[in-house]
Amino acid sequence: MTGAGIAAVAVLCLLLSGTGFLLGRTVRPKRTSDVGTPVEHATFATLHTASLAAPPLRAGLTEESARRSARGLRSLLGTDALCLTDRDRVLVWDGEGEHHGRDVMHHVAGVLSGGRDAAFDSGCDDLDCPLRWAVAVPLTVDHRVLGTLVAYAPRESAVLARAAGEVARWVCVQLELAELDRSRTQLIEAEIKALRAQISPHFIFNSLAAIASFVRTDPERARELLLEFADFTRYSFRRHGEFTTLADELHSIDQYLALARARFGERLSVTLQVAPEVLPVSLPFLCLQPLVENAVKHGLEGAAVPVARAGDAPLRITISALDAGAEAEVVIEDDGSGMEPERLRRILRGEGGASVGIGLLNVDERLRQVYGDDYGLVIETGVGAGMRITVRLPKYRAGVHGS
Repeated sequence: MTGAGIAAVAVLCLLLSGTGFLLGRTVRPKRTSDVGTPVEHATFATLHTASLAAPPLRAGLTEESARRSARGLRSLLGTDALCLTDRDRVLVWDGEGEHHGRDVMHHVAGVLSGGRDAAFDSGCDDLDCPLRWAVAVPLTVDHRVLGTLVAYAPRESAVLARAAGEVARWVCVQLELAELDRSRTQLIEAEIKALRAQISPHFIFNSLAAIASFVRTDPERARELLLEFADFTRYSFRRHGEFTTLADELHSIDQYLALARARFGERLSVTLQVAPEVLPVSLPFLCLQPLVENAVKHGLEGAAVPVARAGDAPLRITISALDAGAEAEVVIEDDGSGMEPERLRRILRGEGGASVGIGLLNVDERLRQVYGDDYGLVIETGVGAGMRITVRLPKYRAGVHGS
């Protein structure tokens, strides 16, 4: 829970525990064996109820999230009825007097347009209905009113008005977190699209040209390469999941290298060293393949600083994925041209230009987003010294599951 959310709940706790009652409902006496003061008990109970209502709201303001959270929100307020609306309709009604739901949107029209709290008489003609008064509070995210929280009671209550404001503020915090989650997902999807764009027509043309060169001389190899090409592109452009497994990512890299070897022949030498126990480890989708592609691209497709290779020695790329206790350590190393450390720093700051180093920057940013700043790329390089990239992957991280 964020600081704003805790502050909102804390104020609500004081409202509940300080008065000892809300709308005439007394707090149930605790057993003498319970530990703690009545204020502490009220605080713990409120925080517990808030924690149960929070997860549904992290999905945003929808009919389903409103339905799942309404009971907990009404419990926080201790009121007879509560409803949540979006800008167009009532999403859920919880409690007595459901017939009042027909008039809710009329009563909250001013709240939705002006973004200010409003209290109103229910105007109910049913003598048996206990709902005579209500307070409506806007649910605002980023200065946009998404909907309202409306609490009903038998009579006018300043305590309920203030408590409803605090609960609504806490709901807004959860909705803001939902917006952040949605923005994070959209950012990751955009970054994956950027990596997919890096699989350029140039690469596709060269791969197909290499395959075509074997059609007459070695039809069986041409067929195998065509299947590798199809599987590689299918994996790279898949539409489900932002995470994958190390096994799948390494398989995609092997397919990419098969196509590269078909094009460059003996100019490319690749060594793989993989510990079987790390294959199930999950990681961000398309996280390692761009690093291998970077090694091939700068080593054989025109490096910024050409390096003379004795006797046309092949570019050597070594890929290792080893067990490192609670982590898997992946190292991608090449003996290519390398680059100036300062130029690398500019790339990782996003100052390399529209296309320069997009793979390195993209992967570094996504690793930090998922695992934290301690898990960015570790890159060792120098002009003429090749490049060594180390990626550390926690074997388990909540929310990171390969698909």
